[in-house]
Amino acid sequence: MAPVSETPLPQDPAPPLRRNRNFTVFWLGQALSVLGGSITYLALPLLVLDATGSIVRMGLLTVVMGATGILTGLFAGYVVDRTDRRRLMVACDLGRAVLLGAVPFVWLAGPRLWVLYVLTAVVTVLKTLFDVAYVTSVPALVRREDLAAANARLMGTFAVGTLFGPVAAGLVTAGVGAAWALAVDGATFLVSAISLRWVAFGPAPGRAGPAEGGTVGGGTGREGVRGRLREVFTTGFMFLWGHRLLRPLTVLLTLLTFLTMGATDLLVFRLREDLGRDAAVVGLVVAVSGLGVVAASACAARLRRAFGFGPCWLGAVVLIGAAVAVTGTSTGLPVIAAAAAVFMFGMTLGGVSSMTLRQEVTPEPLLGRVTSAFWTVHNAAGPIGAAVLTLCAGRWGVTPVSLAGGVFCLLIAAAGLLTPLRSARSGGPSAPPAAAGPGPGAAGPAGADTGGVGGAKQA
Repeated sequence: MAPVSETPLPQDPAPPLRRNRNFTVFWLGQALSVLGGSITYLALPLLVLDATGSIVRMGLLTVVMGATGILTGLFAGYVVDRTDRRRLMVACDLGRAVLLGAVPFVWLAGPRLWVLYVLTAVVTVLKTLFDVAYVTSVPALVRREDLAAANARLMGTFAVGTLFGPVAAGLVTAGVGAAWALAVDGATFLVSAISLRWVAFGPAPGRAGPAEGGTVGGGTGREGVRGRLREVFTTGFMFLWGHRLLRPLTVLLTLLTFLTMGATDLLVFRLREDLGRDAAVVGLVVAVSGLGVVAASACAARLRRAFGFGPCWLGAVVLIGAAVAVTGTSTGLPVIAAAAAVFMFGMTLGGVSSMTLRQEVTPEPLLGRVTSAFWTVHNAAGPIGAAVLTLCAGRWGVTPVSLAGGVFCLLIAAAGLLTPLRSARSGGPSAPPAAAGPGPGAAGPAGADTGGVGGAKQA
């Protein structure tokens, strides 16, 4: 395969964001789907906890979700870069609608935990494919200067879901059960699939077509297999590792994900078991945390312009650590809810910043593979972290685990001050050819320190 040439982000005649019809339909069409996703975010662990009363089994669901996402990430970027993104997203939406809609009917015969674990794995595969396609479609819909604002608006949509989804999940769960809450989520994916039919994505300038990339996919035997594996995952990883800011960001975010993937399990267990609150109260607290997403979505672009990527991302890590510590030590619901909002503010600010960075510095033909590699690598520690956190919480309690988590976040932020992230400002131009991805036979990217800056769902 010949090296992928550098292609800057599309400078097409897309209108300003406020008059961009395609992006507006794309954005609003996902709002209800995100609302449904927030229902599942709470209803699924509640379904397991109500059936078993075990934080370990609830944590196992998170482990299955994280591990499946990692495995899917090995090939998701390749699939996204080589297929029609809209058709892929529609297919993923329809698949999730059918699977989640079937849960209450399966549950009528009695709890079957193995069904939930299998369903979680399949839905996670579809979600990962959808999310990679979703994120990598944005640069083809908006102007380069609108990327941060567009990403913040998408995060704002997520905020709406986090505000109202958990409330709906708590009410539906308290009324008719968590299984029917999952069916509501399934219905929202139908709406998402229909809305995507009205978005004209069009071919993004510089995008690699199915036949582009030389002979990687056409080889036979051992060399052909090796070449395809490099094309599927290694190309995106090499770009990440060759960029002077994406490299430390990926390492530090991997450490952070060790903590954050299991944070919701700690919060739910703290409220339900330690403090004896019902599902409606849990939903309300999680909903209040959505205020943090709203606030971060409203100011993320301005904060990034004012302080730069590095200070925003490292500051977000500090906020996350403080919030985790407070959540696990306080007994007052208002304080816990406020800490949960701070946690989501930090997650959203960091997510908008990191997602915008990747879109700014990654050549468009590589964006799917780089996004997939980024998510796969930094999420790799998530299932392990979720298992460790829930096991430790089950043995020693949520409070000491939460305090240790807060200290861990402060250490991550301190380590970031020793890297180029501490003074990183904005993305700047796309990475140079040496960092954009050498051929499979090359030793690895070099000279990537001349690239720009270092960017949900921790993105």
